[in-house]
Amino acid sequence: MSTPTTPETPRIGVIGLGNMGGRIARRIVASGRPVIGYDPVSGRAEGAGATAAASIAEVTEAADHLLLSLPDSKVIEKVVLGEEGVLANSRAGQIIVDLSTAAPSSTVRLHAAFAERGAAFVDAGISGGAAAADKGTLTLMVGGPAEAIASLERTLAPFSAKVFAMGDSGAGHTTKVLNNFLNAVSLAATAEVLVAGRSAGLDMHQLLDVLNAGSGVNFATLNRFPHIVDGDYLEGGLTSTLMMKDVVLYVNRLRELGVPTLNSSGPMASFALAQSLGYADQISNRVVDAIGDAAGGIRLHDGGAQ
Repeated sequence: MSTPTTPETPRIGVIGLGNMGGRIARRIVASGRPVIGYDPVSGRAEGAGATAAASIAEVTEAADHLLLSLPDSKVIEKVVLGEEGVLANSRAGQIIVDLSTAAPSSTVRLHAAFAERGAAFVDAGISGGAAAADKGTLTLMVGGPAEAIASLERTLAPFSAKVFAMGDSGAGHTTKVLNNFLNAVSLAATAEVLVAGRSAGLDMHQLLDVLNAGSGVNFATLNRFPHIVDGDYLEGGLTSTLMMKDVVLYVNRLRELGVPTLNSSGPMASFALAQSLGYADQISNRVVDAIGDAAGGIRLHDGGAQ
């Protein structure tokens, strides 16, 4: 193990260097901070400008601040709780930051396990997508020990513009799940409305102008559909499968809280349709094409049909 650095210059490790983790690592490296990374896909660490670790154990032992960017709680628990995983190789004073979208109940359990070893497990849901990651303007919603969150300021700064401390362990991931549900609702509902508008013969740009000047304005009308109506689906972001996963996380969290979930059927039906029609692994913005397919082949661009 290398000699520990001072608290002012913590060594940074990243596990999971895919769509978001790779972008985050590149931002940290570009800021002048070296990163050691691990990903089961060969070449991803080097592609992100990081030094490749041979194993989860190696990157865990080398890092003072260890960032996780993984698909879901099942994978997170495998990486953390495996025989040669993060927990077994963690140490007192270390901070593990989970940037994934995860089940808050799992997050709380992992926090307790790390606390027994004197390490801090911080949940830090992210919002803004690939474009914000590239620019370093992600929004983070963070849960965990206040002292640990405060000490992460320099580590999080290269890839985030806003960091909200939401409370105890699990609060960050709960906030992320709530945010992502609203994202799913606005995307699916706006897709349906614009397909209807196209079917009615309305001009797409003019319809968006009306929505953005009126009470129907939302993130999708402002930031997604002005591109989609011209055929740019903003590839590289959250897939339909991952969006469905987030909606399911929302439903499960509300069940745990005892809150009725009366509005989940719409996005669940929309993204299930996208999955069934071949858009599962494409960006979730393609839900508009799935709805268009069901409406007889309507597209918002190229004359309105394929």
